[in-house]
Amino acid sequence: MTSITLGDLVEATGGVTAGGYADLSAQVTGAVSDNRAVKTGDVFFAYIGENSDGHRYVDAALSAGASGAVVMKLPEELRSGKFYLVVEDTVKAAGNLARWYRKRFDIPVVGVTGSVGKTTMKDMLASVLSEGFNAAKTEGNYNNHIGVPRTILSWNEETEAAVVEMGMNHAGEIDYLTRIALPTDAVITNIGDAHIGNLGSRENIFRAKCEIFAGLKEGGTAVLNGDDDFLPGLARDAGFTSRFRAVTVGESRDCMLRAEEIDDSSPDGISFDAVDTRPDGAGERRLRIEVPSPGRHMIYPALAGVVIGRKYGLSDSAIVRGIRDYTPTKMRMEILRLPQGITVYNDTYNANPQSMAAGIETLSRVKDALRVAVIGDMFELGEDTERLHRMVGKKAAESGIDVVVAVGAASKFIAEAAKEARSEAALGEIRVNSAPGRRGPEVYHCPDKASAKAVLDGLVRPDTAFLVKASRGMALEELTSYIREKAEALGAGND
Repeated sequence: MTSITLGDLVEATGGVTAGGYADLSAQVTGAVSDNRAVKTGDVFFAYIGENSDGHRYVDAALSAGASGAVVMKLPEELRSGKFYLVVEDTVKAAGNLARWYRKRFDIPVVGVTGSVGKTTMKDMLASVLSEGFNAAKTEGNYNNHIGVPRTILSWNEETEAAVVEMGMNHAGEIDYLTRIALPTDAVITNIGDAHIGNLGSRENIFRAKCEIFAGLKEGGTAVLNGDDDFLPGLARDAGFTSRFRAVTVGESRDCMLRAEEIDDSSPDGISFDAVDTRPDGAGERRLRIEVPSPGRHMIYPALAGVVIGRKYGLSDSAIVRGIRDYTPTKMRMEILRLPQGITVYNDTYNANPQSMAAGIETLSRVKDALRVAVIGDMFELGEDTERLHRMVGKKAAESGIDVVVAVGAASKFIAEAAKEARSEAALGEIRVNSAPGRRGPEVYHCPDKASAKAVLDGLVRPDTAFLVKASRGMALEELTSYIREKAEALGAGND
């Protein structure tokens, strides 16, 4: 954070100073809400959460070097030489500060939202922009009403561009975040079923995601998934295109920038031609793209990277480098190469029906290996929980993979649907991905991770590929670690 004054803090938050501290020129060099992360000169925001109250740690933060604290209630004893700023809501005060602070930066700021692939998109765009700018990005998955202000307040005088991820599970949340981030450009990855239990329908999800345009700069670029069944309509809406430049990306011939000659046969990555019409009307231009991450869905962040990179003056060679150097956030389709030819696609940070299908498709393309999908419950699906878990189970059975290990209470529907599809396949082969004569995968339902480990004991063997994926609350990275331990022990036993 670039240094601001106490006077700036008062102006931005609308707070009232208390305790007799009157030096409004005092410098504030950072903003934190964790007293363990305090550095000298920081201001500490005392958040109140469901299970914690930051006011309990105000004194500890001040002792650690904080210049002062933003609070909703004053402590019984006030420290000399420290300021206390009283506000109605400390979380909203941090948002107000971030909005005020954002306006100090005349830089490209790309806002990213969507049902699936937000973090991948964010990481890809930051990788591309880093070829020409000192680019900041949302760290990890800090994409909510606390994380977005935290991201913005981490910028400093060296920040030349930024990518801000925006998540939501209720209507109105993206509207709030985009009015803080004030993006110059916006990307919507797709409209899926994530959080449908809260929002009721995909139409409502679409409307909630479109809230990102409430803060988008007039004339800014909106990058839209042209293969989605909701988003292309925006590019045909005269009212929308009169305010923003809409660019559709995808495989459809109608996309303004499309992927052709796609080679997604490798489990390590994909390549394709990015094709569009030359701005001067002199025919098509093609750019060969190589993405170091598997899955056909990776065309979308790569194509968006081309759009954003070109907008900000990067050469095609720089854009190609930025895409090639993309590194996923940990636990986001992270490829682990383990002893004895064992591979784990560790995608345990989160899951929804669309990302589950993409992960299963990636696993199905692995050759010369036993292919095991260790997949768990997907949350916030409401009354669609059974239907959408069954959809994943059917997809798994039809994909040609060898084993399905369904983990969790709701995942019983994955197992049931996979078994049903396997039974139906008794009359014929499942699909081209399957070896001749295959009738479907082995299917296990494990109510918890302990029982899943017992199943994995018999599956961790040489030349096996695992997909491990579930919603965040399942914490299936524990099973990733278990597979790693078993693989390393197997390797040690063969030395």
